[in-house]
Amino acid sequence: MVKLIHTLADHGDDVNCCAFSSSLLATCSLDKTIRLYSLSDFTEVAYSPLKFHTYAVHCCCFSPSGQTLASCSTDGTTVLWSTQNGQTLAVMAQPSGSPVRVCRFSPDSTCLVSGAADGTVILWNAQSYKLHRCGSVEDGSLVACAFSPDGNLFVTGSSCGDLTVWDDKMRCLHNEKAHDLGMTCCDFSSQPVSDGEQGLQCFRLASCGQDCQTKIWVVSFSHILARSTEGQLKQFAEDWSEDDVSTWLCAQDLKDLVGVFKMNNIDGRELLNLTKESLADDLKIESLGLRSKVLRKIEELRTKVKTLSSEIPDEFICPITRELMQDPVIASDGYSYEKEAMENWISKKRRTSPMTNLVLPSAVLTPNRTLKMAINRWLETHQK
Repeated sequence: MVKLIHTLADHGDDVNCCAFSSSLLATCSLDKTIRLYSLSDFTEVAYSPLKFHTYAVHCCCFSPSGQTLASCSTDGTTVLWSTQNGQTLAVMAQPSGSPVRVCRFSPDSTCLVSGAADGTVILWNAQSYKLHRCGSVEDGSLVACAFSPDGNLFVTGSSCGDLTVWDDKMRCLHNEKAHDLGMTCCDFSSQPVSDGEQGLQCFRLASCGQDCQTKIWVVSFSHILARSTEGQLKQFAEDWSEDDVSTWLCAQDLKDLVGVFKMNNIDGRELLNLTKESLADDLKIESLGLRSKVLRKIEELRTKVKTLSSEIPDEFICPITRELMQDPVIASDGYSYEKEAMENWISKKRRTSPMTNLVLPSAVLTPNRTLKMAINRWLETHQK
């Protein structure tokens, strides 16, 4: 049975989005406002409507805790609001200034993703309100976003129909054309399922588009991880869980050993300490050829771990481009950026800091010669 219990008609233009918390309903509109209603009787709360945006508001969402509401707009900003009193907590400007079409909180409320019309996607720290990572898709506007239930990955969808999977370092782990005429929405199921082959955890993802189709995907994070770890392992192997070890075994065509390794509680640290004696005596792997293959793969893994431990230091990465800086400069906010990227930022009349979103006291950029020398020394060391 479906029964209409209430109709809300307070907005003065099209209503673009609605979202529930445990006690509130939020709506946002082309009329530039966000309205909040109590779920007890659907009356508008005293501090509603929320007004800040100067153009249409496209999306709104509550943090999982319900303490914060996010809204994003054509004006190029994502705004965080307190649901207790309607006060503005932060105004986070998209670095490119492009209209922001979609925003989503991570399951633990610590991060927020905003996607824009120019294809840029920003991962914000929702506690410090600072830009954490940024990336972009090649074609189309970002119109859909969803976090995996465990918060390790998120998915974006574009107006060109591309579905992209990202990790928390803004690395693109997977991309493919999902809908011919563009995506409109996507969401993860909250319940994990087995992939049916190796018994590893995965989640179902639904995507819908302007091609009149809804598609159901099985997103096997372990398989994505296996593909993405070629030269870029998930953290250090020493920190791997037993499931991560199972993922690695499958990627090495050793899936028949998953059960044995799980039975013996082999995690990353144990894996790296395995010897030919422990493989034979403790894990009871009788085949000499199989033991040799496992040891060879473990040695390759040890080599990769050493490579990973010397990857680019974060302070050498430009906060805007997320690439190794070649000509670092210090801006008036005290942070270092790639010169060309920061000049482009300022030339677009954005006088706010990419890191803090506060107004820059000055547009002067000072060469960071000390950092440039450190980067050059690092390159000399790692290109030998």
